[in-house]
Amino acid sequence: MTRRAITPGTFDPITRGHLDIITRAASLMDEVIVAVAASAGKHPMFSLPERTQLVREATQHLPNVTVEPFGNLLVDFARERDAKVIVKGLRAITDFEYEFQMNALNHQLDFDLETTFIMSPPEFMYLSSSIVREMASLGGDVAQFVPPCVQEALTKKFA
Repeated sequence: MTRRAITPGTFDPITRGHLDIITRAASLMDEVIVAVAASAGKHPMFSLPERTQLVREATQHLPNVTVEPFGNLLVDFARERDAKVIVKGLRAITDFEYEFQMNALNHQLDFDLETTFIMSPPEFMYLSSSIVREMASLGGDVAQFVPPCVQEALTKKFA
């Protein structure tokens, strides 16, 4: 039986912290689908196709990782792909509180779907897409926080 997991997120943009969680999930599972959420309510800076493409470029070195956009419920997306595990990263206690609630809700919707949490290493605990966007908008160097494809996209976005 193939162990297939979903690693969801808005990825606006994908950071090295996201990439760390995806890479570690890929080492634990046979297949990982990175699910790029439409997240229209968050008003992403990058469009869904742009975010999906950036995640594809950033993960192309991981042979058991695929990337797909989605706009429906995560549990439905997982069910459609026959994934039994959701892998999420945790940075701080605030992440835990939110993810704890999401896990409870997802369990009510599909009790066969498990959620696994991977703790971020200390060097990524403070890192978020919103911090990266703000730094880039102010002309800051974000090279150490994002993959090269994202740095290039941010440079173009704020040129």
